[in-house]
Amino acid sequence: MLVTLATAFLALSGFVSAHGSHPDSPPSSDWATRHMQEEHHIDSFDAASFFSLHDYDSSGAWTPDEVRKTYGMDDETNAAQSEDSKSQALRTVFALFDPTNTGFISRDNWMRIVSEGTALPDLGFGPGHHGDIEYEYEIHHFEKFHGEDATEEELTHPEDIEHFRKHDEEDLAMERLEQLENMQIVEANIPQKFLRQA
Repeated sequence: MLVTLATAFLALSGFVSAHGSHPDSPPSSDWATRHMQEEHHIDSFDAASFFSLHDYDSSGAWTPDEVRKTYGMDDETNAAQSEDSKSQALRTVFALFDPTNTGFISRDNWMRIVSEGTALPDLGFGPGHHGDIEYEYEIHHFEKFHGEDATEEELTHPEDIEHFRKHDEEDLAMERLEQLENMQIVEANIPQKFLRQA
C-alpha cells in the first residue's frame, strides 16, 4: 500500500527526478538529503520539491509547526528532548530562512537562501520521523526486512512484535471507549465518596 501511494505521489507531483534509496548507500552528511533518503526513500530531489513535500497544508509557506514536524521533534524518538531545545532548534532554522522575522518561511525565501548555499542544519533530532506509526514501521522496517509477499508468520522481529503490540493497545483503548460510551452511567467517573463500600 505504501509503495503504491509513494509511486502515485511521485508520478503526479513531478517533483523528483529519481527515487529509491539503496541499503548499501552511505548516509549523507547533508541533513535534508539524509532525511529524504531515510524518511522518503528519495535520492534525488531539488529545493522546490523538498519545500513542497514538507509544506503540509500547501500554503506556500512553512510554519513553525511544519518545521517541527519535518524535523520529527514530536516523534516518540525525541520525547526525551526538552521543549527548550526544540524551541532553540526552531529559532535556528528561522534565523536562517526567515531573515525578516515574519514567523514563517516563504517558498521564495527558501529557494533564494538555498540557492545561496545555506542548508537545513542537523539539529540532533535524527532523520526527521514525521509519519504515523504505520508509515514509520513500513518505511524503516517492513520494506527493509520483509516484502509485499511476507506472511504473518514471518513477522517475528522485535520491531514487528512491538508494532503489533501498539495496534493491540489501540484496539483495546477503542473497545474500552466504546464500552464507556454505551454505559448510561460511567462508574469510573463517580467520586469514591459516593460509591457504596463493600
